[in-house]
Amino acid sequence: DGLAIVAFTQRRDPRDVLVNRWGITLKELPEGARLGTSSPRRSALIRALRPETQVVPIRGNVGTRLDKAAGDDYDGVVLAAAGLERLGRSGEVSEYFKPEEFTPEVGQGALLVEARSSDAHVAEMLGSIDHGPTRVAVTSERAFLETLGGGCKVPVAAYATLHGSELRISAMAATPDGDRVFRVETSHPAEDPIAAGQAAA
Repeated sequence: DGLAIVAFTQRRDPRDVLVNRWGITLKELPEGARLGTSSPRRSALIRALRPETQVVPIRGNVGTRLDKAAGDDYDGVVLAAAGLERLGRSGEVSEYFKPEEFTPEVGQGALLVEARSSDAHVAEMLGSIDHGPTRVAVTSERAFLETLGGGCKVPVAAYATLHGSELRISAMAATPDGDRVFRVETSHPAEDPIAAGQAAA
């Protein structure tokens, strides 16, 4: 209470990426390859695309995970493209996943700024970095997640893009083992992103 999201910075690359010791794609990985992720969404999507792949839990920041991926316990790791970009390590990416088959996490690639809701002066200053299209897209994605009742422990995701006055949302929900993946693509007026996210859910 008393806090509000007052700015959405321009979204960076929202895609997920694969980094592995061979520098090859997910489809080219040898059977039984060990990929690190602690995300239920990434785990389900990896298993849906390559059921024979071993998904191994991994912890730590981006740098730590990249170091572990080069060690003996992992053959690779799946991460957010924006994180590697911000660290200047995009050159290590083996494959960029297409959002339509590997739906990004809600808000992935975007940074939000929170401030006191009563502080009009701070909100006005932060308005200079607020990116309207990112605000609309991420607001709809967050509404989708809130309506569906998911979170970081559940394999659900939504990715929205703005096309003029039209907001397109690609969303998914999966069983944890990736055996079943449910997808929906919707289009709504961008003027009400919350309703658009709720409709997708």
